[in-house]
Amino acid sequence: MQDESVLGAAMKQSGPVPGQMKRGLLQKLRGTWNKSGFLYLLALPGLIYFLIFKYAPMWGVLIAFQDYSPYLGFLHSDWVGLEHFRQLFAGENFFLMLRNTLVISLLNLIFYFPLPIILSLMLNEVRKERFKKVIQTVLYLPHFLSWVIIVGITFLLLSQTSGIVNKIIVALGYSQVDFLTNPNYFWITLTIQSIWKDVGWGTIIFLAAIAAVDPQLYEAARMDGASRFRQAWHVTLPAIRNVIIIMLILRIGHIMDVGFEQVLLMGNGAVSQVAEVFDTYAYRTGVLQGHFSYSTAVGLFKSIVGTVLVIISNKLSRKFGDEGVY
Repeated sequence: MQDESVLGAAMKQSGPVPGQMKRGLLQKLRGTWNKSGFLYLLALPGLIYFLIFKYAPMWGVLIAFQDYSPYLGFLHSDWVGLEHFRQLFAGENFFLMLRNTLVISLLNLIFYFPLPIILSLMLNEVRKERFKKVIQTVLYLPHFLSWVIIVGITFLLLSQTSGIVNKIIVALGYSQVDFLTNPNYFWITLTIQSIWKDVGWGTIIFLAAIAAVDPQLYEAARMDGASRFRQAWHVTLPAIRNVIIIMLILRIGHIMDVGFEQVLLMGNGAVSQVAEVFDTYAYRTGVLQGHFSYSTAVGLFKSIVGTVLVIISNKLSRKFGDEGVY
């Protein structure tokens, strides 16, 4: 009996046996499935999408460290290490592309990012629901137009010879303005296009966040004599502050992405010095010239910069008391 008690005590000290651990794990998984299984099924298509189109292609980054040949494949292409990155950083166009990319992104960050927030606050003040829905529909429509259509409309409006804007300028007695071939107008034209196309679509998340604000906060503000503007400033904005910070962090993470289709379609020889960005450069060198490894190195450089910016901005947001992305 003493030996059995000693053996039992030893088993308790050593922890549960593997069979018990397995049964406990299965019971825990079964309980989790019974509790949230339907939610996992709803998330399954999204998980499959990310696995197939986001995580599986990550093996392609190996091309950036190879002299890749489609005929040899991944396994037999020559390994060149960081040679393509050295070519990128030492290239004569690197700082030009970096300047253009950062300026276009910063213009969008300064002028585009606040507008969906302001527009959401304005839409929230519209009391007639039918009128509000009509406005939202009109604002959402440009998002569903391709950049080819957006650029085509821009040409119709701003063309120097047949553009509507130039015809109005000439009718007023002024000379024509070369909006499309003057480098001074290129960046601002891109920014205006982005605002017109996506500012309405960007209000969806902020309107959803505003809808979750406790109505009692507005009632308390009204009892204290707060005007509609004061309610928006002291109640709505603080309540959606975390959402604004998260969207800002995600926006900063895409600072190296300036819209490949938009820049490529709007670019021409006259504005090449302000239109050459990493996306168009990777397209011309990688797709048109067949330098797949070099273009992959360009894309990997962009991804690393975006990841670092997200990590830094997230740490800063948590340091100042916000939740951040993670």
